[in-house]
Amino acid sequence: MILHIDMDAFFASVEQRDNPALKHKPVIVAGNSERSVVSTASYEARKFGIRSAMPVFQAKLKCEGLIIVPGNMKKYKSDSKKIMDILSQFSPLVEPVSIDEAYVDITGCERLFGSSQDMARTIKKKIEAELSLTSSIGIAPIKFLSKIASGLNKPDGLTIITKPEISAFLAALPIQKVPGVGSSAMRHMDIMKIRYLGDIKKYSPRILTLKFGKMGPRLLELANGIDPSKVETDHERKSISSETTLPNDISDFEAIKSILLDRSQTVGRDLRKKSLLCETIFIKLKFSDFSQITRSKTLNTPVCSSAAIFNEALALYRKIELKKKIRLVGIGVTSLKGKDMPVQMQLIGKENLPEKQWESVDKAVDSIMEKFGSDIIRKAALNEPSD
Repeated sequence: MILHIDMDAFFASVEQRDNPALKHKPVIVAGNSERSVVSTASYEARKFGIRSAMPVFQAKLKCEGLIIVPGNMKKYKSDSKKIMDILSQFSPLVEPVSIDEAYVDITGCERLFGSSQDMARTIKKKIEAELSLTSSIGIAPIKFLSKIASGLNKPDGLTIITKPEISAFLAALPIQKVPGVGSSAMRHMDIMKIRYLGDIKKYSPRILTLKFGKMGPRLLELANGIDPSKVETDHERKSISSETTLPNDISDFEAIKSILLDRSQTVGRDLRKKSLLCETIFIKLKFSDFSQITRSKTLNTPVCSSAAIFNEALALYRKIELKKKIRLVGIGVTSLKGKDMPVQMQLIGKENLPEKQWESVDKAVDSIMEKFGSDIIRKAALNEPSD
C-alpha cells in the first residue's frame, strides 16, 4: 500500500498558524508587487475562485478583503523537514516530491502501526499536534492512485482505495484528474469523447501513441490498474530554477541582462549548495500578453559557476527576436549530476577564467553570504547607479 500526503494550503496555513489574526481570513502568499502571482491561497480565499499561479491583481479583484502575506521560504522548509521526519517514523521508504507532499510505502508496516487507516490517522494527528497544520492523505495499492486519493477530500481528508475498488474507481475517474493530462491533451480527449479514464480502453495502443505520444500507452496501463512506479527514496532533483516577475513590462537589453545575472547568481548558489553540476541551461520569458517561451542549451561540459550559467543564458537571450515587452524573466538548469564526476576545464567568456577558478570565486562569495546574509555582497553590475 502506498500513502500520499499533501499538506493543506501549506504556505498560507503556516502563516495563519503563526499569526492568529489571519485565521479564517482569505489569505494569499505572494510577492509585494501587484504583478506577482499567487504562491498559495488559503481555503477561505479559494472560495472566491483564487488559485495558485493567478496574478495578484486578478486575485484582488475577486476578493475585496484579500490579505497578502510575503512568503518565508526558510520557515516553510523548516516545517517541511519536520513533516518528513514524522513520516520516516512510520516507514523507511519516504519519497518527498515537493516541499509539502510525499509518498510513503507502508507495505508490511501494519504489524507495528496497525491498519493503513490507523497509520494515516496517527500521522495526521502527529503533524497537527507538533506543527498545528492539517494534511490530506490518500492510500491505494498503486502510486498514482494514492496521489489522486489525497486530493479527493481536501482539506483534512483521508481517502483509501482498496484493491477490489480500483476497477470501478478508474472507470469513473474524470480524465482531467489524471496527472500529465493537460489542456493540449484534453483537446484530443474531447474530440475522441474520452471523458473518463475507463474510456481510454476503447482505443488501441497504436491510436493512443499516435494521438498522445508516450503518454498514450501509459494512460492505457493506468486505465487497467497497472502502475509499476515505486516509492524512490533516492529521488533526485531534476531541475533548479529562479524567476522574477517585473514591476513593469520592459524590453531594455541592459535591464534584462542585469536580471539574468541576478537569477544566475541564485541558481548557481543553489547548485553549489547541493554539490551539483548541470549540463543544460534554459531561460524562460513571459511577455506582456502572458504568452511565454523557453530556450535551452546542453553543454559539452557540466558546470556550476554562476558566470558560466549567466554567459549561456545571455547567449540564449541574444538569439531571441523580441516583439513584445517582457513581464517575467527566469533561468533554470537541468540534467543535474553529482560533483564527484570528472569535469574538464573550459574557458568562460570574456573573463578568460577556467570554470574551476570561477567555482572557487563563487564558493568564497557563497561562504560570505552564508555567514553574513545574502545582501552583504553582490555583483557590481547589479548595483544601482548613483545620482
